[in-house]
Amino acid sequence: MSAAGRSALAPGPVVIWRRWLGPTVRRLLGAIAVFWAVASFTFCIQALLPGDRAELILNVAAGTFTQPTAAELAKVNAKYGFDAPLVVQYLRYLGGLVQGDLGASYQSHRPVLHIIAEQVPPTIGLTLSALLLGWIIAIVLTVPTAGRHDPLSRAVASFQVAAAVAPPYWIGSILLVVLAVKLRLVPVEGGSGLSGVALPALALAIPLSGFIGQVIREEFARVLDQPFVISARMRGMSDLGVRLLHVLRHAVLPGITLSGWALGALFSGAAVIETVFARPGLGGLLVAATSARDVPLVTGIIVASAGMYIIANLLVDIAYPIIDPRIKAS
Repeated sequence: MSAAGRSALAPGPVVIWRRWLGPTVRRLLGAIAVFWAVASFTFCIQALLPGDRAELILNVAAGTFTQPTAAELAKVNAKYGFDAPLVVQYLRYLGGLVQGDLGASYQSHRPVLHIIAEQVPPTIGLTLSALLLGWIIAIVLTVPTAGRHDPLSRAVASFQVAAAVAPPYWIGSILLVVLAVKLRLVPVEGGSGLSGVALPALALAIPLSGFIGQVIREEFARVLDQPFVISARMRGMSDLGVRLLHVLRHAVLPGITLSGWALGALFSGAAVIETVFARPGLGGLLVAATSARDVPLVTGIIVASAGMYIIANLLVDIAYPIIDPRIKAS
């Protein structure tokens, strides 16, 4: 076929743009629907909580459990809009979320969004550190052993299976006792520096590395039998060179699709790990808010965490066709 014929059959920029835009819009609408479901769930938690919400607010603010007067309850109900019909409260709640308003804390009376914003950076830093470390561990263990059947490869594969199912808080407790208490290589209480984030990140990264490592290992073994790999070997390229330069970039693609899920799992796991290592972040904030029965703060953390999880998955879904040209071509 001539060049003119091929150019006539090739899709134009408008067609390519529509092909990319359609799935993107569907993913965006799906993300909005999921966020709406989470927001509706958190509203139900607040609205259907046993007891009088106005009484709860007064007791939390006072730090004691007493019986408020009818006038005090009426004042709080009017201030927070609890005296309005439930449908009106629900619409106001959704409208506030659209404007970034998560309500006010029962305890401190500060905007929930401001309180969460103060504690998010340490949690995000821990989450991203764990994601990077998990990928490094998975690649270092998988690249030289995938597709082999020697004892070392079987041992690494078994370790990855065990690591994938190990609870992060259990790994964190072991690391804390061994490295911080017994060997005193790192501080017991996590700080903001590198030494303070190393153990918590490792506790989160080990299970992630096991999960991603298994996915990469399976794809690695499949790609090793592809014709372009055999061709590279015939050209005299070393086994490690073939694995790093040709196989790895194809084998990691399934793992990349899981990165959005991994960020969400790490973000939720970070809340528990922060409590184990006494680190600042959303974990300690959630525990304190739950203990104080600060319902808006608890539900605000749930909504914020769900929002970050949804955004991470959405970005990965949108970026994946760009990362893998085969998806774009299809």
